[in-house]
Amino acid sequence: MATATGVSICSNALLMLGSQTINDFDDQLNLDRAKLCANLYPSTRDHMLRLHPWNCAVKRIVLSPDAIPPAFGYSQQFQLPADFLRVLEVGEAGLQIDYLVEGQTIQADATVLELRYIFRNDVESTWDAALVELVTLAMAAALAYPVTQSAAMRDSIRQELEMAKKVARAVDGQEDPPQTLGDERLLAARFGAYR
Repeated sequence: MATATGVSICSNALLMLGSQTINDFDDQLNLDRAKLCANLYPSTRDHMLRLHPWNCAVKRIVLSPDAIPPAFGYSQQFQLPADFLRVLEVGEAGLQIDYLVEGQTIQADATVLELRYIFRNDVESTWDAALVELVTLAMAAALAYPVTQSAAMRDSIRQELEMAKKVARAVDGQEDPPQTLGDERLLAARFGAYR
């Protein structure tokens, strides 16, 4: 199987639409399609990454506070990483802290901030095959009308995309252990199972 790239994902989306592929995002022979792909791909990729905590797009980082605290509300602000797309967890597992995302910062009452987040993974070769397929469908949906001038084709691919999202999320989520709801002993005692 060939290694996935942004160009190969866009080319496969174009093939799904019955169109010619591109060689790169600056392809002079297929300039219109290359420009369409170059314009639509980054936002489509980021949108699809942001929708679900894909295992291939999750990072952990410990942030130090900025030198200048926020004007009010929280005692510290922390600069978000450049590749940040979405917060998954702030604080240690099970010990979430109060926070607020504002612009490119997180506000919190903490001296350091443990952040688990979705990052802009633009190395498609590290993606799960289901995510590659999903982004290919998303690109086909984004390109459908500009390439084919067919609203029916666009709508059909969008329906296929919605079904594929459900399957891909389920498969990706099955790789993770089940989530717990906090102190197991406390829950067991509350519901009579703890001895």
